[in-house]
Amino acid sequence: MISDTTIELYQVDAFAEKLFEGNPAAVIIRNEWLPDQVMQQIAEENNLAETAYVVPEKDQYRIRWFTPVREVRLCGHATLASAHVLYQHLDCKTPSIVFESLSGPLTVSKNGTRYLMDFPADQCVPAPEHLDDISAVLGLVPDEVCKGSDDLLALVQSQSVIDDLKPDLSKLNELDVRGLLVTARGDEVDFVSRCFFPRYGIDEDPVTGSAHTLLAPFWVQKTGKQKLQAQQRSARSGLVHCELEGDRVLLGGTAVTYMQGKIKL
Repeated sequence: MISDTTIELYQVDAFAEKLFEGNPAAVIIRNEWLPDQVMQQIAEENNLAETAYVVPEKDQYRIRWFTPVREVRLCGHATLASAHVLYQHLDCKTPSIVFESLSGPLTVSKNGTRYLMDFPADQCVPAPEHLDDISAVLGLVPDEVCKGSDDLLALVQSQSVIDDLKPDLSKLNELDVRGLLVTARGDEVDFVSRCFFPRYGIDEDPVTGSAHTLLAPFWVQKTGKQKLQAQQRSARSGLVHCELEGDRVLLGGTAVTYMQGKIKL
């Protein structure tokens, strides 16, 4: 599959029903790790929100994710894309795939055309101390601000507010968080969001699986529903099926392969 100088690369649109929707991710599956510097350089060259690297480990896999500027501890859409490559292109036959990661074991199973990811749930802690900062970023006062393990979450009044957002990313870049998730009740789904990560080289992420580990528990508490349909309303857009099970969040979505190519080192 891979020579000393040639690396196979797949590009997959994750959380997408068809090409040019959802969030594109690059996936590289090797028998051994590349040097960290090379993995970061490839991610920078790809210039996608995430490049995932997967290496077999015992009877499982280990996965790492890199934005164009740094490694992250959790990424949903690139995990979904990696499972898609293993199932659709590398003839994986197991009912589920376990990826060991910086966030612990992540299980992905396939049900028809949909992939179901089992991720650790994140919890929102009220963060009124950030209200003024987020108001300055958004140009409006959110109804609520809370903080998860990595991100701030701001609740606004409606889907139309979400659609009209023009955040000041220079102000967001000054805050010591991974990013900002802005959310509201949806008009046709349970909730909608947009997600901004300028400190990680991603001004706005098209569809963010890891963000829904915080968004889903937040909206379960708001709605009382354990199963939720979510839409991330970026320019590319994408649907995420969410279900809370104890301290885990199940995230479902589909994926489409856009490209298969080779990197010459």
